[in-house]
Amino acid sequence: MSDHREVLRRVRSAFEEAGYSVAGVRELLGPVAGGALARDEIVPALRGTRGGTRLEALTRLFWLQVPVAADAPGEGAALGRLADDLIASGLAERSGGELRALLHVEPLESVADGGGHAGYAVSDLKVRPGSGAVPADDHVVGAGGASANLARLVVHKPVDNVLDLGTGCGVQAVHLADGSARPRPGRITATDVNPRALELAAMSFALSGLDGVEMLEGSLLDPVRDRRFDLIVSNPPFVVAPAGRYVYRESGMPGDAFCRRLVTESPALLNDGGHCQFLANWLHIDGFSWEERVGAWVEESGCDAWVVQRDVQDPAEYAELWLRDSCETGTPEYRARYDAWLDDFERQRVTGIGFGWITLRRTGAARPAVRVEESRHAVGQPVGAYADRVLDGLAAAAEFSTACAQPGALDRIRLRTAAGVSQEQIGPPGAEDPERIVLRQGERLRRAAGVGTVEAALAGVCDGTLPLAPLLDAIAQLTGADPGQVRAHAAGVLPELVADGFFEVTSLG
Repeated sequence: MSDHREVLRRVRSAFEEAGYSVAGVRELLGPVAGGALARDEIVPALRGTRGGTRLEALTRLFWLQVPVAADAPGEGAALGRLADDLIASGLAERSGGELRALLHVEPLESVADGGGHAGYAVSDLKVRPGSGAVPADDHVVGAGGASANLARLVVHKPVDNVLDLGTGCGVQAVHLADGSARPRPGRITATDVNPRALELAAMSFALSGLDGVEMLEGSLLDPVRDRRFDLIVSNPPFVVAPAGRYVYRESGMPGDAFCRRLVTESPALLNDGGHCQFLANWLHIDGFSWEERVGAWVEESGCDAWVVQRDVQDPAEYAELWLRDSCETGTPEYRARYDAWLDDFERQRVTGIGFGWITLRRTGAARPAVRVEESRHAVGQPVGAYADRVLDGLAAAAEFSTACAQPGALDRIRLRTAAGVSQEQIGPPGAEDPERIVLRQGERLRRAAGVGTVEAALAGVCDGTLPLAPLLDAIAQLTGADPGQVRAHAAGVLPELVADGFFEVTSLG
């Protein structure tokens, strides 16, 4: 094992010296070939990587996944003795004078502002040699858009220990150890039900220079039920399917039961103040509100919770997506599997399948702050840089609403307008009064809210130094409104604007 790690250490050094990183490959390919590759067209990239440098050879071998000459001048010479290490490590094989990739080795870009190199993820080729036309049952998927979304969601705070539940190829652990994105955790535990996933994750960690990761085999929370963590992250097998064929994406549990169990059971493993952060699918069932269904999960968790639905697909779209993912489009089994998926959805009265983020925070509050919402527009990244502030705002809004019911509360409560909020006035040119006033966030969640004169005026003067009462009285005097009505209006509308992040509570008195 130590010899194997030493080989991977040499491979890592060679990759880094060659510039085999996202930035390096992006610069090598240029915008045209890079754009074509994003459309799954590799011909321009092949044309741009035939110059014989080591970076070009590595890009062809592991990124484009085409064989390179093993011994001949050009590609073979560029790899040199590295070819022997690639073979010894199990990353490639020599066949008929060519070097062929046995695994996909993908450089990872940091999720921090400005990017940078985070490490490497080792995963299976889409179709493993000898496994037939479709992925093997124990297929280990590589990094993708979903894993990048989760990495950008993880909170930016120091933690002593982290659980990467269902680590797969280890991509989340590699991102967690990237100190340019957030504070490095003191200890990382990675679990997976798939022994092959743990094997490839160990290679990812070695190639990324990540030492000391504890690796445990087992399903769901079974390997760690007697443990406590500051942070639990998971890109779980959330795909809702009629049968659990692929362990990397399907749990074998009915419907969205796996995601429900993850949400309701994981918080028991959190230290006080700890977070659980997941990606998930949930079912839209005829006659039921998806917000209420998922809301019931997070309420059972006993945690502060922020659930965001980022996309919804109808049953046919969903089945097609995952049949393409497993390379089954065009196979003889395609129609039968498609039918089985739709039959399963019909039995469950499924009208759609939602995808999104779930963030839980254990605080021990008697009434945790919970928000379940849909947001499909682009938001500021990384979300983890402000996820805690979103939860803080939800909790503060609930406290603010309760405080407003007390006599004289507005004489004590202080608010400030959140940074980055701007005001837009909409109406005919030259009109004395606008038809509509909009507060808009220029950063973070980039929300927009239509507001009245009172809220707009407050946004212009709230800096956290004065209580709300004198500010509202001044607005009433300027507008000729009744002060009591202005105060009542503010008490009614401000909690939602606090929850949405337009105002921040600086003091409840």
